[in-house]
Amino acid sequence: MRQVIAITHVTLDGIMQAPGGPEEDPTGDFRQGGWIAPFFDEALDEALGEIMSGEFDLLLGRRTYEIFAAYWPYAGDHPIARAFNKAAKYVITNSLDSFDWVNTHPLRGDAVENIRKLKATDGPALHVWGSSELLQALIAADLVDEFHIWIFPLVLGKGKRLFENGVPPRGLTLVESRSAPKGVLLNTYRPAGPLPEASLAPDTPSEAELARRRKLAAEEGQG
Repeated sequence: MRQVIAITHVTLDGIMQAPGGPEEDPTGDFRQGGWIAPFFDEALDEALGEIMSGEFDLLLGRRTYEIFAAYWPYAGDHPIARAFNKAAKYVITNSLDSFDWVNTHPLRGDAVENIRKLKATDGPALHVWGSSELLQALIAADLVDEFHIWIFPLVLGKGKRLFENGVPPRGLTLVESRSAPKGVLLNTYRPAGPLPEASLAPDTPSEAELARRRKLAAEEGQG
């Protein structure tokens, strides 16, 4: 059974769109592409090197695949280029017909079912970079085994998020955390299942609290 590992750069408000450059993904009139650049340092380069030194295949959404395929095959003798060019690339697409990037395998039809089958095969871990739309389906289907979330110290206010509205509520266990000199947190989480039922509210609310709840319910009913 293969693991699916999501490796994602996010802002403090959860934005993951176009971290590398302004032309990477300007959809939705997103104008802040390239926001990770001021924070990169030797610590992040070292962390990237650790990821690239292992054996892995890539699992990518169509848009991220196109971004990578237009860059990494032409990046020369770069450690990331070597690792990505070597890896098998599994791309979720029903629209692309030709694939110039070596060792690319399209997965057509039902994405979740295809990925379940792929996970059941022998092989290295499947690394998901970017691919925000694909991640929503993977998260909803509980197919992500580990999240490597690099949290950058800035907010953008708009853009595609790692955890969009509508993903099922789930707990996460923090299994590793490091910080880089420029304030980036490199956290690793594993899914911890559905949220347990819990509350810090008293068992017997006050009359004032009950009145507050009735008022709130009436306001909600008014739209």
